[in-house]
Amino acid sequence: MLRAFSHTNGKCVFRNAKCWHRHKSVLAIRREDVNAWERRAPLAPKHVKELTQMGYKVLVQPSNRRAIHEKDYIKAGGIIQEDISEASLIVGVKRPPEDKLIPKKNYAFFSHTIKAQEANMPLLDEILRQEIRLFDYEKMVDRKGMRIVAFGKWAGVAGMINILHGLGLRFLALGHHTPFMHIGMAHNYRNSSQAVQAVRDAGYEISLGLMPKSVGPLTFVFTGTGNVSKGAQEMFSALPCEFVEPHELKEVSRSGDLRKVYGTVLSRHHHLVRKQDGLYDPVDYEKHPELYTSRFNSDIAPYTTCLINGIYWEQHTPRLLSRQDAQKLLMPVKSTSATIEGCPELPHKLLAICDISADTGGSIEFMTECTTIDSPFCMYDADQHIIHDSVEGSGILMCSIDNLPAQLPVEATEYFGDMLFPYIEEMLLSEGSEPLERQNYSTVVRDAVIASNGSLTAKYQYIQKLRESREYTQMLKMDNKKRVLLLGSGYVSGPVIEYLTRDSNVDITVASVTKEQLEQLTEKYNNITSVHMDIIKHEEKLNSLVKKHNLVISLLPYSAHPLVAKKCIDNKVNLVTASYLTPAMKELRESVEAAGITVISEMGLDPGLDHMLAMECIDKAKEVGATVVSYTSFCGGLPAPECSDNPLRYKFSWSPQGVLLNTVQSATYLKNGEIVNIPAGGAVLDSVTPMDFFPGLNLEGFPNRDSTKYAEPYGIQTAHTLLRGTLRYKGYSKTMGGFVKLGLISPDPYPLLSSTTPPLTWKELMCKLVGIKQPVEYDVLKEAVFSKLEKDQSQLEAVEWLGLLGDEPVPAADSIVGALAKHMEIKLPFGTGERDMIVMRNEIGLEHPSGHLEKKFIDLVVYGDNKGYSAMAKSVGYPTAIAAKMVLDGEIDAKGMVIPLTKNVYGPILERVQAEGIVYSTHSIVKH
Repeated sequence: MLRAFSHTNGKCVFRNAKCWHRHKSVLAIRREDVNAWERRAPLAPKHVKELTQMGYKVLVQPSNRRAIHEKDYIKAGGIIQEDISEASLIVGVKRPPEDKLIPKKNYAFFSHTIKAQEANMPLLDEILRQEIRLFDYEKMVDRKGMRIVAFGKWAGVAGMINILHGLGLRFLALGHHTPFMHIGMAHNYRNSSQAVQAVRDAGYEISLGLMPKSVGPLTFVFTGTGNVSKGAQEMFSALPCEFVEPHELKEVSRSGDLRKVYGTVLSRHHHLVRKQDGLYDPVDYEKHPELYTSRFNSDIAPYTTCLINGIYWEQHTPRLLSRQDAQKLLMPVKSTSATIEGCPELPHKLLAICDISADTGGSIEFMTECTTIDSPFCMYDADQHIIHDSVEGSGILMCSIDNLPAQLPVEATEYFGDMLFPYIEEMLLSEGSEPLERQNYSTVVRDAVIASNGSLTAKYQYIQKLRESREYTQMLKMDNKKRVLLLGSGYVSGPVIEYLTRDSNVDITVASVTKEQLEQLTEKYNNITSVHMDIIKHEEKLNSLVKKHNLVISLLPYSAHPLVAKKCIDNKVNLVTASYLTPAMKELRESVEAAGITVISEMGLDPGLDHMLAMECIDKAKEVGATVVSYTSFCGGLPAPECSDNPLRYKFSWSPQGVLLNTVQSATYLKNGEIVNIPAGGAVLDSVTPMDFFPGLNLEGFPNRDSTKYAEPYGIQTAHTLLRGTLRYKGYSKTMGGFVKLGLISPDPYPLLSSTTPPLTWKELMCKLVGIKQPVEYDVLKEAVFSKLEKDQSQLEAVEWLGLLGDEPVPAADSIVGALAKHMEIKLPFGTGERDMIVMRNEIGLEHPSGHLEKKFIDLVVYGDNKGYSAMAKSVGYPTAIAAKMVLDGEIDAKGMVIPLTKNVYGPILERVQAEGIVYSTHSIVKH
């Protein structure tokens, strides 16, 4: 017999109503059709059987996806039928599509509308329009507000199984086979008993001591004390486990028994403390959660292998982990003993997070996207603040599936149905068209009615106010949106977009001539709009775009910046670039100042970080009265040593044309009080010096542009030596010298390479450059080129290696160097798994008032990430993005031309780039 009301009047009315309705009321179990993995039902055959035995008719919509077979429902008395319009109550698990709703019916399902969730507001509107009565399982609660009808336990069970499977994969990626490899995903088991057996089998191997010793004791932390956490703990208990108190976690994580795993259950009082006095008061916390902070990041997380999170986050309450916390937790662990190559230690203690709450942006701040049953795991890289679908690479393994119980659908259905069944009859014995006030519902059921008779019920009228408030806020946000126009979509654009879009109030428009790159960016990042255009050729369209934005970031070649700057001046829009402040840009200084805008240049790596590191040192030296007597700075973007396997010892993670043109620029520098001038045309390649500050890298350096012009802006007119240069691997300059001899680095217009003329092959172009007529045999051309190279065998080998004597067509371009740049971009890219590196060395000579001399060395070495951003992209992109954000936020408010030479600019940027993995070191040598 179903439950009866406890109060007398209700009980009598309910019984009478039941007698009157017994042969009339029809219940329908609708087909789940929102998600391919949704195989659950709200009621199992045993519940259908009880209902049919009581005289109710039960319709079941056919579904081959449902885990419980139709024949079991038929055997229980259910009728398999597509048309469910005769039902007075239609039950499901998830929301139905709007077009499948039937007017004036009773519906029960998880609607996900009680927080005015934007995605489900169209559904709620349709429910109201069709005068449907909606019962929401989520709001079926007891007197204490605890949910009565939920799948919670099975979310915990499935989540625990999944993360044990994920740990097996993650350990393997880190070099360790573990017993967890024999545990599959939860949906691979027919039922939880099979899963428990698999976990026990893994546990047996652990108890035999088969876990690799170098991974250390494993610790699992469970947050929350509800059904979700209990379900996870129940599955965890199939392992040889010992539960300890949170304060004992530190000790067992270091010296625990490797033949077992350790668990701890975390409650509020274990990690929440009042900011003022470090105490926890549960009553005060309920009233003023904003006065509290969590010590989870410092007291628990450093000793946690795997976090199983089952708590939801409410606004103004402390989070468990922030992005900054993750960065600290992912710092490499110092080795306590000699490491054997085949038995590596773990890179850090915290390996995995199973966020069963699936509460995006919640208690785990950096969990911004749910994973899926199809793709259950991802890696969160805190240094780059990016998520990639893998179990490899650096970071924390994340699992945050939002429909976990669907992986164990039969048991989840029976469990859920047992809790729902006592309330089915009273929902069934009413027509959706009847007024709500005439229904004799229990408190549990009445409080779960979200909408009825075309209106929100009194308890839920706040939803409309929430909607209006959110819409108003969105409107204000639109008014307060900061709109950024990014010109260019190449290597550097990724970090710029990633950094700026961390602020949801920043909208980015990316304009580029490269359609494929635009498509990749729009797929990867939110809050961006793409515009496919040739920025140089469509000035009117560029002007129109600039006008609609608050800030322009130009990642175009430096030659395009004056055009962009003029559009910014005309429209009074600020501009940030990473390139040199060229003479053409300097000519616009007065116009920029008259427009009252900020134009920031030299905000990348070199120029950019080199300025900032220099000025930080120089300013500190001046504070103690020291005088700068020398300044040298060398910087280079290079392939990592293991990737430098070509005649040029170089690969491209930056503008190929800019790299090539750099070798034919003139250069000027100061050495021991004398100015040295190197003419344009490639002579800098004859001024190469070995660089042995990192002997293992086998570097060489050559001067770069006019170094003397920095004496005044740096405020180091006292320096007798002032040199800025470019770093390359030894052999680069010699190879590039060969290209200069052949005329391949010429920026002059070359009409024969125009896209409107018949294409040339490299063989044909080379014949023209060395002055021999076509047709010609390969060996004849090779000999002519060899002579042009002054019989330099290594230079000839580089020409041949690049295919410059063959029949491959020359890419269309305005100049020969433009064509060579496009060719090299194809021939010398970074391959899969290859990485680049940045090396910078500043040497600053100081003379102190006491007379003693000091040499300051500032080193910056950054490696690219195999599956993330290149070192060059990070080192140029992040400073540029940080400067742009500072302009948007008003931190940089100086008007006119700005380069990062003042502390209010370089100070915050140097601090913030370190959070992005761009870390420098300093040391000194003092001579008395």
